[in-house]
Amino acid sequence: MHSKTVYPVSTFGGELHVPGDKSVSQRIAMLAALAKGTSEIHGFLRGEDAVSTLSAMCSLGASAKFKGDVLNITGTGGKFMKPANPLDMGNSGTGTRLLAGLLAGQKMNVTMTGDASLSRRPMGRIKMPLELMGAHLDLTGEKETLPLTIHGSPLHGIRYELPMASAQVKSCILLAGLFAEGKTTVIEPRPTRDHTEKLFQTLEIPLHINGLEISLNGFGSKGPQVSACKLTVPGDFSSAAFWIAAVAARPGAELIVRGVGLNPRRTALLDVLKRMGAWIETELTGDQEDPIGTVFVRGASLRGTEIGGDEIPNLIDELPMLAVIGALATGETVIRDAAELRVKESDRIAVMAKHLRAFGVDVDEQADGITVRGPSALHAPEEPLVSHGDHRITMSMAMLATFADGPVQLDQIECVATSYPDFWTHLERLGGKTE
Repeated sequence: MHSKTVYPVSTFGGELHVPGDKSVSQRIAMLAALAKGTSEIHGFLRGEDAVSTLSAMCSLGASAKFKGDVLNITGTGGKFMKPANPLDMGNSGTGTRLLAGLLAGQKMNVTMTGDASLSRRPMGRIKMPLELMGAHLDLTGEKETLPLTIHGSPLHGIRYELPMASAQVKSCILLAGLFAEGKTTVIEPRPTRDHTEKLFQTLEIPLHINGLEISLNGFGSKGPQVSACKLTVPGDFSSAAFWIAAVAARPGAELIVRGVGLNPRRTALLDVLKRMGAWIETELTGDQEDPIGTVFVRGASLRGTEIGGDEIPNLIDELPMLAVIGALATGETVIRDAAELRVKESDRIAVMAKHLRAFGVDVDEQADGITVRGPSALHAPEEPLVSHGDHRITMSMAMLATFADGPVQLDQIECVATSYPDFWTHLERLGGKTE
């Protein structure tokens, strides 16, 4: 078990490039493995989740090689081979759910496993639509968790209304739809991340988008003919969010984050922080389907706000950090409509409430969210804070620790490597102190 002690600091900020977007890296690994030829990928995240997905695609017949910062993926031309062993997806819920869709129409049986954390996460939400399309999935127990065995079958298109706003389930169905006969349509209750749709468009896979309805005409069992290409992974906005929020809440601090993804379906955090009184500006610097740019932040005194409704899907990963900001802001910050947080790498509502109370923060926990009252006099907890294997919990607590009145020990920090291997290095580059 690894631990880290984070010390309070008086100054914080600077300039930074964050690592590649985890979600985009995973989707690119799958689609480049599907393509014919060798794709050139710039900025691919070398975090454990993205690497687990890339390794799975190599087990299915693709090949991958890093040359400096460039990743070359030679695809299968749509002809995946049966892996010799179960695919180990590590901690990646995104990789597991999306790959299940891609494999549902293949003429083979494939088993996927994961670590203890991933093996607790629900997979029934993808089983229902995939089986409606003609696939057959075996999951474990009443909670329908990993291991997952996919019995590949001929698929047909469906019209499916998502019962919850989930980019992972949406993408799973669209990837399965590539190998289905007929038309597949997914209807979202609220807008969610659209990285899959944008990559389809970049790779010239025909897609029709009408508001919250996304449709594609399947290519049957042969699948689509996708050509290899050159792609750039934007910097991960969810990784940048820790620095953006921490600087926004520190009067006098300044931050510049370059090369970060500014997809409007990912940047709701900026709107929330501005509503709380933050000074933030953005500048687009790239012209690809997924926009890339620079974020400028200047610290200020923040005030509480309410966060819920249509905002939630587009800042689901940033909610632990927003709970931290609630402890620093004046007044009450309410996060609601976020029951999804209870089935992430940990029960993020319960864990965040417990950890915030350890700092002396006034917190109420609800079934679908949390209420935080600030500003709090942050006292360093006497006992170490345990991550519960959740990278976003660990990084959020590290940010709060920089505002505390003494050193804070964080335990089980190895989970940070799933999405942000350079996090501790970047924390010190911006003025943080750790040991």
